[in-house]
Amino acid sequence: MTKKKRSYIIFAVIALVIGYIIFDSTSQPNVNDLKGNFKEVAVYRNENNTGPIVRVYAVTVQGEPWEEMQKYGDLMPYTKYGSTKVYFFDEQKPFPKTLKPGEQNFESSFNSACIASYTKDPNGQVSLNKNPF
Repeated sequence: MTKKKRSYIIFAVIALVIGYIIFDSTSQPNVNDLKGNFKEVAVYRNENNTGPIVRVYAVTVQGEPWEEMQKYGDLMPYTKYGSTKVYFFDEQKPFPKTLKPGEQNFESSFNSACIASYTKDPNGQVSLNKNPF
């Protein structure tokens, strides 16, 4: 095999690998691929970067696509030993515009509009609760 032919083969292999990496990174699922017209309306993240990171999201959704809610929660950021909570609200009903830390993450007046909650705890255990309040 000539040196020129070998360099073409190496170039082709490198181009294929780069092409695969680009294809794989751009074809990853994201929240826009899910059915239910999910819209993030409020976010809370604690400012503590040295301890467990707590993330809380309020999201509006059309209908009650339970499987899609599970997938949405799985796509949200999570830090080992931290926690992620996602509250799903019917888009036709009132929803919180701000969230806060603690057990109660929003005003109790919005409890009746919350159709589901997704939680990923510090141990990585996931749960989706329908009508959590």
